[in-house]
This record gives sequence, structure tokens and C-alpha cells, in this order.
Amino acid sequence: MSKDEIFNKIADIIADRFEVDRDKITLDLNFKTDLDADSIDFVEFILELEDTFGAEISDDAAENLNTVGEAVDYIASNSAKK
Repeated sequence: MSKDEIFNKIADIIADRFEVDRDKITLDLNFKTDLDADSIDFVEFILELEDTFGAEISDDAAENLNTVGEAVDYIASNSAKK
């Protein structure tokens, strides 16, 4: 799966879960500051990424995922559905 495909799936999840205009989602979008996601929102989002991409995201790795671009890179490197 290409990084563009991963980005599009993540952007769709964000648009749906956080009710954000799909066109405003970029690689630089920050989960905590731009989405105002609390810890529960973020954990649920991480779980959805794991389900969607078949990737195991450890708690330590999740703590370091701050932007959409970082999530795309992580999924590209760790996805079971390549």
C-alpha cells in the first residue's frame, strides 16, 4: 500500500471520527493541537488504525505519533496489509 493510499484512509478516519472537513486534513495536521483530541479520542483513533491497517501500535509508538504524516510513515513501515 502506498503512502498516498495510507494517507487517504487515515484522512477518511479523521474526517469521520473528528468531524473535520476532509479537505483540511494534511500531513502536518497535529492530532492533539489541531483536532483537540483528548486521550480517550486518541486511543480510540489508534485502535481504529490498528484495525484498518493490521498494524500493532505500541503505547510508546502511539505517544510519538503527533501528526498525520508521522502516522502515515509508521503505518507504511509496520502495516501487515502491504
